[in-house]
Amino acid sequence: MIILGIDPGVATIGFGLVRAERNRNQLLRYGVITTPPGIPLSNRLLQISNDMEELIHAFHPDEMAVEELFFTKNITTGIAVAHGRGVILLAAEKLGVPVFEYTPMQVKQAVVGYGKAEKRQVMLMTQRLLHMKEIPRPDDAADALALAICHSRAATSLLNTDREFDPAKYDTR
Repeated sequence: MIILGIDPGVATIGFGLVRAERNRNQLLRYGVITTPPGIPLSNRLLQISNDMEELIHAFHPDEMAVEELFFTKNITTGIAVAHGRGVILLAAEKLGVPVFEYTPMQVKQAVVGYGKAEKRQVMLMTQRLLHMKEIPRPDDAADALALAICHSRAATSLLNTDREFDPAKYDTR
């Protein structure tokens, strides 16, 4: 399964493509989509939409993992990111790519094993899990790869296989 991880934004959108097979993830590609500052938001959103569609057409992901919005102190930045995220979700829906959403805490838990891990720990584990020589850069691309890994762990878990699940085998009463 090919998973496209997306770290949403308006100025910089991180993307990471991973091939997931059971307990193994293979790095395919990663990077960022950028939009120029100083142009109207509507133009930036159109560019994001076009670039997302081009990315999906080029790599044919089976599923997409997108970070859920998380507002901190700057609500204005959060609203702009929400616009970009909406365009990203629309592009996936238009092209028939199922979208799965994860909170930052879920990503940290899946990648590092601790939901309150520091950003550097997530980046180091992402590097290790994908057998990369260096920590992925920029941060937006590293976050997108971590999202793809998070989804791969959820999507390829034992409960999501074609094997029939027998709950009686796991009854501990």
